[in-house]
Amino acid sequence: MTGPLTGITVLDLTRVLSGPYCTMVLSDLGARVIKIEHPGRGDDTRHWGPPFVGHESAYYLSINRNKESVTLDFKHPQGHEVLERLIGRADVLVENFKPGTMERAGLGWEAVHPRHPRLVYASISGYGQSGPRRSEAGYDAVIQAEGGLMSVTGDADGPAYRLGVAISDIVAGLFTAQGIMAALFARERDGQGQRVDIGMLDATAALLTYQAGNYFATGQVPVRMGNRHPTIAPYETFPTSDGEIVIAVGNDGIWRRFCPAIDRPDLADDPRFRTNRDRMAHYDRLRPELERTLRSRTRAEWTERFHAASVPCGAVRDVGEVLGDPHLAAREMVATLEHPTVGTTRVMGTPIKLSGTPGSVRTPPPTLGQHTEAVLGELGYDRQMIDSLKAAGAI
Repeated sequence: MTGPLTGITVLDLTRVLSGPYCTMVLSDLGARVIKIEHPGRGDDTRHWGPPFVGHESAYYLSINRNKESVTLDFKHPQGHEVLERLIGRADVLVENFKPGTMERAGLGWEAVHPRHPRLVYASISGYGQSGPRRSEAGYDAVIQAEGGLMSVTGDADGPAYRLGVAISDIVAGLFTAQGIMAALFARERDGQGQRVDIGMLDATAALLTYQAGNYFATGQVPVRMGNRHPTIAPYETFPTSDGEIVIAVGNDGIWRRFCPAIDRPDLADDPRFRTNRDRMAHYDRLRPELERTLRSRTRAEWTERFHAASVPCGAVRDVGEVLGDPHLAAREMVATLEHPTVGTTRVMGTPIKLSGTPGSVRTPPPTLGQHTEAVLGELGYDRQMIDSLKAAGAI
C-alpha cells in the first residue's frame, strides 16, 4: 500500500523543529521529501546534544525519518542553479527562514510563482509574512510566552511555565502540513499553487480556544490554576499513596458514578456538590475531601476502580512508562529502523491512521548529504559535473 501523498515531491529548506516536523508528517503520508542542508554543517539540530547516538543527535533523529538529505549552498551561483532545477520538479517547497531571507536570495514567492505556477510554497516564521512584527525571529519559548500559553500554565501562586514540549514549533508545523494538503487539494481544481503562510504566534494563539472564549465572554483575563480546569470540577491531578492520578469528571453523570467508586456516596448527595456549577462554586471545600480520600489507595487501585465505574482517569506517567505501553505498541506508535551509521534506532510512529492509504515509517533519518549524488543524477548531472560542484563548494 502507498500513502495518500505518494507522487508528491516536497523540497524541504527547513531546519530545527517547526519545518522538519511539518515535512516529517508529509513524508509519513507518502510524500518524497528532499531535505536541503548546508554543506559540512547541515541542520542545526544535528549538533544539539547530548544525547548523541554515535555521531547523530537524538534530537535530529526524532524528526527526520523518511527523508533524503542533499547538501547544497543555494547562495552559491552553481548551487542556486541546482536548486532551481529541484524547484522545477517539486510540488511543494517548505522554508522557515526569517521573512525576507528567500527574497534576498531571489527565491521568494513573488519570484518563484510565475516560473512555477503549480508549486505550493509554504513559509513558517515566528510572526508570519505580514504585520508589524514580521521581521522578528521566532523561538518556541518566546512564542509560548508571547502567545499566552505560559500565562495559563503553572501554579496559581507560582511563576509561569512553558510546556515541557516545544508546542509552538510543533503546532506551527502541523498547521503548515494541513495548509499544504489543503493547497494541494485546491490545485486539483484550478491547477494553481498558492502561498501557505504560517506564523508561530498565530498558531499558538489559536490554541487558546476556550480560554479566549472565556475572555471574550467576560472580559476577565484567564489566570494560572495549576492542573485545575477553569470550568469543570473535579478535573485535575490528585496524589495517591504512591503517585499522581488525573481524574476527569466531565459531567454530572460521571460524578454520580465517581462518588461510590471512592466510597464517598455522601458527596453525590451533598447540595454543595450536586452539579458541576455547585462543585465549581464550592471547590475549596470539595478538594480537601477528595484529596484525603484518594491518598488512601495506590494509583493502580484507583485506576482499576475508576475503569470499572467508567470514570475517565489516567496515571501521571513518565516518558519511559508511556513508550513502554503495550497499547502504543499495538497502535504501531514506536517504530524500529536500521540507521546506516548508528544501527538499530527507535522513533515515534505516525498517529494518523488511514484505512486505505496508511502512512508509514519507512527509512531512517538520513546522514548529512547521503542522497546528494543520487538526486543530482536524477537532474542530469554526471560524475564530472558533480565533482566540479563539490570542488566549487556548491554542494
